[in-house]
Amino acid sequence: MSNEVTRRAFLGVAAAGAVATAFESPLGAVIGSEQAAKPAWALNATIIEACSCTMFCPCYFSTVPSGHGHGSSMAEHYCRFNNAYRVNQGRFNGVALDGLKFWIAGDLGADFSKSGEWAEITFEPSASKEQRTAITTIVPNVYPVNWKAFSVGADASMDWTASKDRAEARLDAGKAGIVTLRRNPGMTGDPTIITNLRYFGAPRNTGFHLMPNEIEAYRRGPKPFEYKGSNGFMITFDITSKDVTS
Repeated sequence: MSNEVTRRAFLGVAAAGAVATAFESPLGAVIGSEQAAKPAWALNATIIEACSCTMFCPCYFSTVPSGHGHGSSMAEHYCRFNNAYRVNQGRFNGVALDGLKFWIAGDLGADFSKSGEWAEITFEPSASKEQRTAITTIVPNVYPVNWKAFSVGADASMDWTASKDRAEARLDAGKAGIVTLRRNPGMTGDPTIITNLRYFGAPRNTGFHLMPNEIEAYRRGPKPFEYKGSNGFMITFDITSKDVTS
């Protein structure tokens, strides 16, 4: 699995020098430096996640996202996503990450085994420099990929609420981004859950709680987008530095 490029391959700044450089100015450090001592870290986080793909997102089984448009041969393939993260428990060289929220939006493009189109990460204003460095060091181990463009967005407030029936995340009170999910109508009132499916590079997860989106939108930057009724789910994943072999 470690050599496969699926949707878990989506934030690999360490693999591309041009992308890694994007972290130097806003964070004051080069991510993935071979000269830096490898830190000890652990991250357990829950994601409210949605994308433009059909339900359930094919990117977990292929490197080619859903096609959009008319006719399979003419369809444009892309996966435009919003992922809203809340850290349940986390540590990075003694720095606490518990309760931290951050947001990643972007587009995986037509075939992300070659490259992703673009991605942007946003932190809430209360995130410290050390916490930002921690997240941008840890997250590429969950999502390794080369990006044509990667940026760190201006800080924004984040609202994040979830239950088994509904979940919603808002970036800058919805002015910058929004994800609203509703529980998939199963045979009972319990969530519909896909288990035994790997979440990108994370070795452990609680299962994909299927929740199609009512809306997922990113509303800032040069490539805003909005979709309704497409893929969505919640998931809690767990990864530590001990899980990373390289």
